[in-house]
Amino acid sequence: MAKRAVHRRARKILGEEPVALVWCEIRTRIPTPPKDVHRAAGKGRLKPGHHWLLYVGAVVFFFVVIPMMLIDKLSDPFDWPRRSRRDRRPRAAEPDNRRQDPTNGVFDGDWNLTAGQLLLHWYGHSPNPKRLVMLGRDRVCIATSPRRRLSPTKADDFRTVAEFPLDQAHVEGEAGQPRGFATFRLRFADGSWLEVGRLAEPEDADHFLRTVSA
Repeated sequence: MAKRAVHRRARKILGEEPVALVWCEIRTRIPTPPKDVHRAAGKGRLKPGHHWLLYVGAVVFFFVVIPMMLIDKLSDPFDWPRRSRRDRRPRAAEPDNRRQDPTNGVFDGDWNLTAGQLLLHWYGHSPNPKRLVMLGRDRVCIATSPRRRLSPTKADDFRTVAEFPLDQAHVEGEAGQPRGFATFRLRFADGSWLEVGRLAEPEDADHFLRTVSA
């Protein structure tokens, strides 16, 4: 469960004890918006930032792992022709589910409505993918930390980046979802919606889903 510092910060932001809160993320990449829409929104980033260790790992992979793989392949001259012939065999076409759903199941698809506009500025507020959704008695707040890395149990520097009264936004979710696959939707008054998942802290997630499904 989130530490006392997280709840203390949430209470300070809301001015009351939160009804429920949970850290969450967009489950997959943000779809690519039309260029004119992206430009009108300030051309903000559409991908999260990465920790420096990821770049170190990439460098090691390209300069150490790949050369070793090539050396291993070239070390057997008799096996190389067989591999080449096998690689030239036609492969069965694989279905591309992303073409069937250009939104990736992230939102309703209209960039001009509330959910789309929220996505256009999602990573502009913070390169970190985690967002804290807090439920008050009369509003829904979305907060984030400016840091690239944070611990969902200890973060205490997050700030509100979006706030909606309950007549403009509400949360839809089901209790008892399998751990690791649980999701919920933020649905807005204009009919748009945004789906998030990767819910952190099991106790917070279970309480949050029970609250919104009641």
